[in-house]
Amino acid sequence: MKLKFILTALFSSALLQTYAQQAAPDQIETKKGPLLIQPISHASLVLTWDGKTIYVDPTGGAAAYTGIAKPDLILITDIHGDHMDPKTLDAIETDGAVMVVPQAVADQLPAEYKNQVVVLANGKSATQLGIPVSAIPMYNLPEAQDAMHPKGRGNGYLLDLGGKRIYIAGDTEGTSEMRSLKNIDVAFVPMNLPYTMDVEQAADAVLEFKPKIVYPYHYRGQSGLSDVAAFKKQVNDKNKSIDVRLKSWYPEK
Repeated sequence: MKLKFILTALFSSALLQTYAQQAAPDQIETKKGPLLIQPISHASLVLTWDGKTIYVDPTGGAAAYTGIAKPDLILITDIHGDHMDPKTLDAIETDGAVMVVPQAVADQLPAEYKNQVVVLANGKSATQLGIPVSAIPMYNLPEAQDAMHPKGRGNGYLLDLGGKRIYIAGDTEGTSEMRSLKNIDVAFVPMNLPYTMDVEQAADAVLEFKPKIVYPYHYRGQSGLSDVAAFKKQVNDKNKSIDVRLKSWYPEK
């Protein structure tokens, strides 16, 4: 038991040093060791767990991932450039990585990635690298085919990492699918008009599905950055048990 504790501590320390050139990642304990959560920018983040590195919506070129291990799994939520960025995929080392994407993204990815792609439609699930992944609908309300994010095109994702349920919402509003989620340990929720929802809508949805930890992310809109401090206040005024974590998603250049 003592040896296991020492090895876990050394592994955790090594992972933290991997991110030396990034803002300090958050660490959450799971049944299979630490989960490190590293914001990159806007919708982009990295999860490191059980010796695996997961890139979500990688953008920003290779420089954004300096000091971070190459991805084993890449999740892409939508076709827009702040989520699917072929130039960044070309710049980072993706050999051997599995890419989980919706069909619309698969249709637009360069042919060189064809053999790495696993397509998940809304409501479908698959296990990749031992990680259960479910595709959660993400879309604008009211539903319309001419919306910036019509239902069925993009995916939010629900992961199970060592017994922790991680929800990455993608570009969505407070849909019935989001509101009906249960037992979410960590959620990443967007709030930027006119692309997703405003702070009040995001807070209302979070108060309904009650994640243990929530990160406001993807909060740059046409009028600048959303007031994430107001989001935190609105959530915690009604439910103090939800841990709202404000991180730097828009580092100064």
